[in-house]
Amino acid sequence: MYHTIIDFLTDWDYENKSTLNVFKNLSDVSLHQKVSPEGRSLGRLAWHIVLTLGEMGGKAGLNIISPPENAPEPISASVIADAYEKAGASIAAEVKHNWNDLMLKETIQMYGERWTRSATLHSLVKHQIHHRAQMTVLMRQAGLPVPGIYGPSREEWDRFGMPAPE
Repeated sequence: MYHTIIDFLTDWDYENKSTLNVFKNLSDVSLHQKVSPEGRSLGRLAWHIVLTLGEMGGKAGLNIISPPENAPEPISASVIADAYEKAGASIAAEVKHNWNDLMLKETIQMYGERWTRSATLHSLVKHQIHHRAQMTVLMRQAGLPVPGIYGPSREEWDRFGMPAPE
């Protein structure tokens, strides 16, 4: 959980940039990639992340620049990435300008429960990490390069002049 706004903003800055890097490696064709016929497509997962920023942020009382919750999934990877970039920047700006450290302990109504604002921000970050990880598997299946997030990806080891570990 976050104890200060700066703790969240520092974490969000890294996670937001990492997710945007993943989004920017998507292609329009790759958006249809699924692990199974009944699974979510790569595009659907990406769009779900975008929509959740506005949906969860809105439930927390933040005015997030994002598509409405029921917005149809775009067929363009760049449209998804642009929407994510705007919504992600909006999360940071709204929290920075409208919340303070003491407010993080306050509870708010979230999905029929009472969550602290800190727990809400924590869930927003973890939700994004969860689905971003799913996306990287689908990206591999689609033959796309995967950017390193918490360490180098297979493609990035070459830059270090080292073979990728098995």
